[in-house]
Amino acid sequence: MDGEIWGRGALDMKSGVSMMITAFLRANAEDAVPPGGVVLAVVSDEEAGGDFGAKFLALEHPEALAGVHHAIGEVGGVSIYIAGRRFYPIQVAEKRMCHIKATVRGPGGHAARPMRGGAMARLSAMLRALDRKRTPPHVTPVARAMIEAIAAALPRSKATVLQALLNPRTHGAALRLIGEQGRPLEGTLRNTVNATIVRCGHAVNVIPSEVVVELDGRLLPGFGPDDLLAELRDIIGKDIELEVLRHDEGPADADMTFYEPLAGIFRELDPEGVPIPMLLPAVTDARHLAPLGIQTYGFMPMRIPQDFPLATLAHAADERVPVEAVGFGAEAIFRAIQRYPG
Repeated sequence: MDGEIWGRGALDMKSGVSMMITAFLRANAEDAVPPGGVVLAVVSDEEAGGDFGAKFLALEHPEALAGVHHAIGEVGGVSIYIAGRRFYPIQVAEKRMCHIKATVRGPGGHAARPMRGGAMARLSAMLRALDRKRTPPHVTPVARAMIEAIAAALPRSKATVLQALLNPRTHGAALRLIGEQGRPLEGTLRNTVNATIVRCGHAVNVIPSEVVVELDGRLLPGFGPDDLLAELRDIIGKDIELEVLRHDEGPADADMTFYEPLAGIFRELDPEGVPIPMLLPAVTDARHLAPLGIQTYGFMPMRIPQDFPLATLAHAADERVPVEAVGFGAEAIFRAIQRYPG
């Protein structure tokens, strides 16, 4: 429809799978497979944790990935625009999943009785604190490299504001100056936590004495659950019980060995674009491959027009992707396969 592919998953992740399959088949047909071969792994349930997809493959069938040192996967490679410049972030690192259960307690009883300071009120105070306060900033090596690479391609005035994000004393002021566009960058510079599920009560006339809140936490590389719990307690107080439900570790350091060849492909296909390394503020299946010694690069290349509403489309009812962007990505992935040294 009007040069676009519509449908749930068109952007995330059916377009990426189609690009990979196209490049994989082309490499085989043109005898462009590097020494040692290429493995195409199309797995399920990444959105649900990857337990039955990538994690199962890595734990139960590591022989299928024997000898693999590098992989390409989702998220990175999609063009973004900052101050009129087009950038291609290549994901080389990502945050870590850390799901937390917070238990808020207070007096219960009959709902006809006036209640002050109960579990519901304490829940409200906790959520208000999470909304108003931030965890402290931390600058990891990949985040620094990413922001410095962006700044190097911008006018001095804008570059100065970006570089101010890297200084704890000027971080907050820089975020306010950048505004809404700075939110993705903010997630790469601090451990984050968001309340996502609330469970309490069983009858409308009973005041609950306990409220359970599930929190989606994301850790920066080099940080563990205890670090996030400490930062969270500084925000919500120490009298709310916190329990880690799930924590998935990732690689300690980014292996940049194949980064420059991938960046070179973007320079060839789009000389006006600027490739940059990226720390993803979310998680992918890459974390399940890391224990096997595999470095995953987020490399699902798509050149997206500046006015295309990319940020609002993934998982949305009107999800879509430009046809030309898929062709761009298939060519880029083919070149990555073709040039991998093996």
